Amino acid sequence: MLSFLITHWLEIFGVITSLIYLYLEIKQKPQMWILGFVCSVLYSIVFFQSKIYADMSLNIYYVLISIYGFILWQKDKKDIQVKDSASPEITYQNISFPLGIILGCITILIYALYVYVLVNYTDSPIPYLDSLVTALSITATWMLAKKIIQHWFIWIFVNFFSIYLFYTRGLYFTMFLFACYGIMSIVGYLKWKKYDIGI
Repeated sequence: MLSFLITHWLEIFGVITSLIYLYLEIKQKPQMWILGFVCSVLYSIVFFQSKIYADMSLNIYYVLISIYGFILWQKDKKDIQVKDSASPEITYQNISFPLGIILGCITILIYALYVYVLVNYTDSPIPYLDSLVTALSITATWMLAKKIIQHWFIWIFVNFFSIYLFYTRGLYFTMFLFACYGIMSIVGYLKWKKYDIGI
């Protein structure tokens, strides 16, 4: 009972901080990575308790890439200020075709690896969907760190599929969070695209 209550309140706190994180992501504020670090630690615990193991490991990855993303975005912010003090608040780059092929292949390999591990070595009740969401999220987060605008398309797909994933595990607050994520991912893409400025 105590474990359930702790998980429940961690989930609620994780939802609140994650919504703030998404707002900062849309605004391209480097502070999002700090909040992302905290959210990821919390959700690692929540997903472990809920037996969503691929997403648990994904959040451990988020902890590490939050450090990487913060460093990259801080460097990018300084470079933009040096180049042009009148630069827009939001900058991004488009993915190249070769990089898209490479990331697609890497995502498939990550998915296959997760499916193999979850099916054979865990008691995961949803190994295929959990693995798909995790593999795509790993790719999208790396693309976000590089400010590749197409990462928003992946997030739109991932967020709406995650609604069902979390519904099956009874994580209703998190399900609500990902419904908000899905809508805000569309807003985020439109917000970034409006500037139409590459880096």
